[in-house]
Amino acid sequence: MIARLSALLLVLAPLLNAGQRLDVELRPTFGTLPLAFDTLALETMAGQRISLTRCDLLLSKAELQTAAGDWLSAETWSAFVNLREGRTRFGLGDIPAGKYTGLRFHIGVPPETNKGDPAVHPAGHPLNPTVNGMHWGWQGGYIFAAVEGLWRGKEGEIGGYSFHIANDGNLMTVELPLEVDLQRDHTLHLGFDASEIFAGVTIAEEASTTHSRPGDPLAATLKANLPKAFRIESLQPTPTRAEAAAKNNALIAPGATPYRFRFSSTFPHPALPADNPLTEEGVMLGERLFHDTRLSGNGTQSCATCHERRDFFSDRRTFSIGAFGDSGTRQSMPLFNLAWKSSFFWDGRSPSLRAQSLEPIQNPIEMHATLPDVVKKVGQGRHYPHMFDAAFGTPEVNADRLGRALEQFLLTLVSDDSKFDRAIRGQAQLTSEEKRGAELFNTEFDPARGQRGADCFHCHGGPMFQSAAFANNGLSFTDDLGRQAATKLDGDLGKFAVPSLRNVARTAPYMHDGRFTKLEDVIDHYDHGLHRSPTLDPNLAKHPTEGLKLSEADKAALVAFLKTLTDHEFVRPGPPPIPR
Repeated sequence: MIARLSALLLVLAPLLNAGQRLDVELRPTFGTLPLAFDTLALETMAGQRISLTRCDLLLSKAELQTAAGDWLSAETWSAFVNLREGRTRFGLGDIPAGKYTGLRFHIGVPPETNKGDPAVHPAGHPLNPTVNGMHWGWQGGYIFAAVEGLWRGKEGEIGGYSFHIANDGNLMTVELPLEVDLQRDHTLHLGFDASEIFAGVTIAEEASTTHSRPGDPLAATLKANLPKAFRIESLQPTPTRAEAAAKNNALIAPGATPYRFRFSSTFPHPALPADNPLTEEGVMLGERLFHDTRLSGNGTQSCATCHERRDFFSDRRTFSIGAFGDSGTRQSMPLFNLAWKSSFFWDGRSPSLRAQSLEPIQNPIEMHATLPDVVKKVGQGRHYPHMFDAAFGTPEVNADRLGRALEQFLLTLVSDDSKFDRAIRGQAQLTSEEKRGAELFNTEFDPARGQRGADCFHCHGGPMFQSAAFANNGLSFTDDLGRQAATKLDGDLGKFAVPSLRNVARTAPYMHDGRFTKLEDVIDHYDHGLHRSPTLDPNLAKHPTEGLKLSEADKAALVAFLKTLTDHEFVRPGPPPIPR
């Protein structure tokens, strides 16, 4: 709700319950051309060839100027913009009808928000770290703008750059002239020329990164440039703004017991599926199905076969073996904290756990069954009709209900009680070696500015230890295209889902193809084993070709810290299964 700053508007506020809406749509360009990601064809004002792989912004405190010169300020308003993924639209609602002559907003968030607890923001909120991936995590504070990509040097060499504008002193303000008479809803199209970001910037090995430390001239230049990227393009009445009431189409038995979903206060709020509310009965049914071999074609394999609780719901084998003895092609991912994910499988091809849970059942290499056959077998189970009735209101068994029940169980697999979590709560103490590992983990590798960390936090930051969604992490290529197989985008070649590092010491082997068997092997890969390619994550591409050169003591400290992320309580045996 826009706060009324003038005394008159404060008096009239109770009468302004039904305001107008101004929707804003960003149209990104690079100079005069539409902005293209993941191509080294972008030419900066300095004549340098670069690519953009990320351009994310946090916006706050939108204000509209009235014809009388007053500013109406939305103090609590915020928006998250992700240009690469097309998240370019945000709205201002409940605006008093009238004429307005200006728009302004911040790039970044005010100090009280920046220093506040990010876990207070509900699921789906722009400032929820799960939504934006723009919070420093344990280091505190938000990134206001994240601009990343690759650059080509004079000798043809390719490096990476990572520009993160943050800290209270770098809060930016965009102010634009605007002529609009809001007697009805309007849509404002804003141009965003990303080439303006690089005005006066020449990327080089010693000037390829900034995290906005005090006195950093690169951060100061970017702070001055970013507001200049915005411009007014067009303003039109919105054709229709009738908002129909949301229909969740939830399926739940009338007498079902709500499930109390618990998680650490340091975790952001998850976006649980509104059309599949968690119930005790639904979760119990899902757990039973998860362990039932009826879900495979020959009755020999369950979901738990490749996701055992004792192994943190992962598989110790490099590739899982299917019901008929066939070997898979990717390592089975561990199953926990799935409520904080928005896509599933290594290539992210499934948008929900409900859809994901039914794929292995039908995969001929995995459980090799058909949904009609599984539905028939489950329906013949002695206990299942009663369990489906208790969860969904009737004894009917169908594929949709199978997916819903499995989704409910998988969502409850929360791991949040490691030694590290207890240390955060003051209930445990890290050793000096573990503390050194944590410091290395959360410190940039930027020798030019005295930073010689392991630089892990870019992709594995925050309380989930999982910041990036998909990345090419420098593995040598195989026939597996990764996310490109799902999106068909050249820029996604060799990118895979970035897994959480929670319980990582107990979920070997590592990587999508299980090529590494020890944590030490993984650390060596990031230290000096990167395979450079056009889609390599910029936060890795900016490292020197000779690697980080971590000492053996530093590597041992990193392993010690990673072991503190093991949550032994998570694998405590559950209740005995219901008899067949």
